[in-house]
Amino acid sequence: MNQRVPRPFLLLWATQALSALGSAMTSFALIIWSYQQQGSALTTALLAVCSYAPYVLFSLFAGALSDRWDKKRTLLVCDTLAALGTLLTFFLYLSGGLTVGCLYALNAVNGLMNTFQQPAADVSVSLLIPKEQYQRVSGMQAFSGSLVTILAPAAATAVLAFGGMPAVFLADLGTFLIAFLTLALFIRIPAPEAREEADVLHCALEGVRYLRDHRGVLDVMLFLAAINLTASVYQAALPAMLLSREGGSVTALGLLNTCTGLASVAGSVIASLCPPPKSRVRVICNTLLLSMGIENVLLALGRTLPVWCIGAVLGWLLIPVMNTNLSALLRSCIPIEMQGRVYAARNTFQFFTIPIGYLLGGVLVDRVFEPFMASRAAGSLLVRLFGSGKGTGAAFLFLLLAVTGEATCLLFRHDRHIWALERDESV
Repeated sequence: MNQRVPRPFLLLWATQALSALGSAMTSFALIIWSYQQQGSALTTALLAVCSYAPYVLFSLFAGALSDRWDKKRTLLVCDTLAALGTLLTFFLYLSGGLTVGCLYALNAVNGLMNTFQQPAADVSVSLLIPKEQYQRVSGMQAFSGSLVTILAPAAATAVLAFGGMPAVFLADLGTFLIAFLTLALFIRIPAPEAREEADVLHCALEGVRYLRDHRGVLDVMLFLAAINLTASVYQAALPAMLLSREGGSVTALGLLNTCTGLASVAGSVIASLCPPPKSRVRVICNTLLLSMGIENVLLALGRTLPVWCIGAVLGWLLIPVMNTNLSALLRSCIPIEMQGRVYAARNTFQFFTIPIGYLLGGVLVDRVFEPFMASRAAGSLLVRLFGSGKGTGAAFLFLLLAVTGEATCLLFRHDRHIWALERDESV
């Protein structure tokens, strides 16, 4: 068995990761900018809602079209349109016309491009690598994603200090150009096995029917949909807590994200080097069970940046291991000619809770938990647990998220259809 990862995949992986770093730097800078404009968790949460809403609404059709279209051209066109959105944001910022409302619209456009890009990218990886390297390559993808998480806040902060927002936009556009030229000139993505195609609606519904007929794949997606709901509430509440709570700041938010990335890098190395486990399902369930509880509890009850960072490290260390095994499990169980439309259906069933969670998180922080904590008496139990002042409502919410995440993992851990996927993988 050849253990070398194919060169075309290595080029695609490295340059797309570099482009993702540039995009993540811009996103981090704009989240800070929007929170400074409004001082509201709901304001920043709506940025993510606008990004994910088109992704969820149009994914079924995007997957069917992606299976029909040339994968390389799809990636190039989607990347180009997303870069044009960044360029427009840059010009609006320079002219003084950039508003939070403009960001909502531009994020919606970028989300639509990602809707078509993601299934094409997933299938491209399957086409570029042999099946026996799914575990290794999934670990490499987790590793690059973790590096982006580490470097983006630190790089964005450094570039902001050096050249301000214009320098961040230029870095994003520069990394896009490198990725675009590499894909256009040096990478050939083979076409999948040809098959007779029906109309787009019929093809889109094929992905739904596949999930209906393969209950284990559907249930694991619903499991992750429930996890994504909790995780997106967490993501909506985190900037509000760290940018407003005593001991928090922009630097604290950046350091926490850096710790998250460092933990993810370590987890990605573990996932890349370890042999396939005897039970991928057990790894997926147990890693989420540990991660969902540990980090949220320490964020809720901690009062200092070191405690919050320890929570981030312990919470994210095992996430790449989970993602690696999930990716390998699905690639092994779903026929390659069906992956585009099934992954697109997954985007609807697994990710529809993300915009809901962001919106819910923003509303809960601004309208429920912050006012609730502000009304507590100085010596009450909740004040002793979470402290007083702005940001303590978000801390209270994190404790409830820990309970919710643990309950979700324990419930789906007993789903027999999910466990049956291990038999399908071995076929």
